[in-house]
Amino acid sequence: MECLHTNAYVSDLRFKEDELAIQYLPAVKAMAFRLKERLPSSIDFCDLSAIGTEELVKLARRYDITQNDSFWGYAKARVYGAMLDYLRSLDILSRSNRKLIKSIERAITVHMAENEDEPSNAELALILGEEEEKINEARIASEIYAVMPIDEQLSLTNESATLDTIEKEDLIEVIEHALQGQSEREQMIIQLYYFEELSLKEISQILDITESRISQIHKALLTKIRDSIGADNG
Repeated sequence: MECLHTNAYVSDLRFKEDELAIQYLPAVKAMAFRLKERLPSSIDFCDLSAIGTEELVKLARRYDITQNDSFWGYAKARVYGAMLDYLRSLDILSRSNRKLIKSIERAITVHMAENEDEPSNAELALILGEEEEKINEARIASEIYAVMPIDEQLSLTNESATLDTIEKEDLIEVIEHALQGQSEREQMIIQLYYFEELSLKEISQILDITESRISQIHKALLTKIRDSIGADNG
């Protein structure tokens, strides 16, 4: 895919350090592509690639090999973090959206239990008495935040300070404890999505279940984890 704004960064490279950045441009594009696979169609791959490229160039220009002998090891997390910061900057998760997302998730769970398929946005609009456009916006917001670190996911609809008291290094242990009673398949979904960073489509192919079913299980598990640490007060 040709991205004009990404190529503009490349054509403007002029420092010696930029040669280092050029070496890792394919890795940045691959990272952007992988992230894009997990996002709604409204998010542009070229925007992600441009953000990552800009961050890569900045990092290359201030890289000190005496402090870290692996440039990509030094840059990888920062480039990915810049892409996530861009997604956060879209600022689409308003307080009203947070509440609507919770209502949507509950409605989907009930509908799938009764009908064994996921409701459309039009059906959700009727169930919840909301405009279909608002349902669509909330679901897009939910899809975007689904790629964020799991601690942010757990805070998505958090209206208490419980999560703030949990050290990040202890969070994995909390999650593992909360998942102990779940099936092997449910635990695998969390592992593949958050730690292996696979898309719903890839997980669907591995586990041979539909993407909508995986999405439902994933959201239900997050609710259980939030409940287990008192982070979801309704």
